[in-house]
Amino acid sequence: MKSIVAIIKPFKLEEVQEALKQLQIEGMTVSEVSGLGHQQGHAESYRTADYIIDMVPKLKIEVTLEDELEPAAVKILADAARTGKLGDGKIFVAKVDDAVRIRTGERGSAALSLDPIAEIDRSLRQEG
Repeated sequence: MKSIVAIIKPFKLEEVQEALKQLQIEGMTVSEVSGLGHQQGHAESYRTADYIIDMVPKLKIEVTLEDELEPAAVKILADAARTGKLGDGKIFVAKVDDAVRIRTGERGSAALSLDPIAEIDRSLRQEG
């Protein structure tokens, strides 16, 4: 299993989600983060005073998936997040030794697969 962590511009989230759905990757964690990289922040004025904003707001997307999906997921994520401008972000890939679905105790690949009970619940909510 692999863990993919991507730091992207916030306005690219919807494009990234849609792109990952092409690989049937719908489970992800998204966090609001801020950071400093080559972009080096920007200057803003407030009430005649100038401020340097050195921490830039970003989104952190975390996805865990099967090894064989990793190359395609990285490519599709990078393509969807890319603007071609400074500050597009980074993608990090790491090996995951194990995963556990807390509710059922399933481990490994079984913990990553779609949960049948959650799927039934989701379809019932969409119908209602």
